Amino acid sequence: MASLRALVLALLMGATALAQQTTFGVGRTPTAEEIRAWDISIGPTGEELPQGKGTVREGAQLYRSKGCAGCHGASAVDGRAPILKSKAPPNADVWARGRILPLRAPHATTVWDYINRAMPLNREGTLHPDEVYSLTAYLLFINDVIKEDEVLDATTLPRVKMPIGEDYARLPEWKPKSPRLKGYPQQQQQ
Repeated sequence: MASLRALVLALLMGATALAQQTTFGVGRTPTAEEIRAWDISIGPTGEELPQGKGTVREGAQLYRSKGCAGCHGASAVDGRAPILKSKAPPNADVWARGRILPLRAPHATTVWDYINRAMPLNREGTLHPDEVYSLTAYLLFINDVIKEDEVLDATTLPRVKMPIGEDYARLPEWKPKSPRLKGYPQQQQQ
């Protein structure tokens, strides 16, 4: 019985070693250029932003011409897709203004990054940097984050003060045996 166990163990170890050494001819190692093309993340400092610039006026025109209104609505609040403009007054608490990316993003570069990666639907990644800067400017303007005459580029975009400020991802106060979140109906189980 012991020799049978040893034989099974030897076969399993050998199969594992062979599996790690065998190549199956499927796929290939990506080239350095392919990796650079996929590395499109934009951080808060904006170091990775490409050259280009955009204005609110250009963004408003692109919003119509690129079909944004088809999903988000002509006024950015009446479409099938998530709304892009708060219905609350600009002086309302940012958390009361809705789940709107140009308001809730911790950095303006996050808005740029999302538009660059995910828009327009089914044609993701087809916008040029100037178009992304313009659309970002338009969305920030309609949510009272920037003024209409501001030009966004790799230098000015990271400097935009977002409405959420230091309030991003704040943790609620909580004490044992109290509701989990303010207004949350269920109590913690004991």
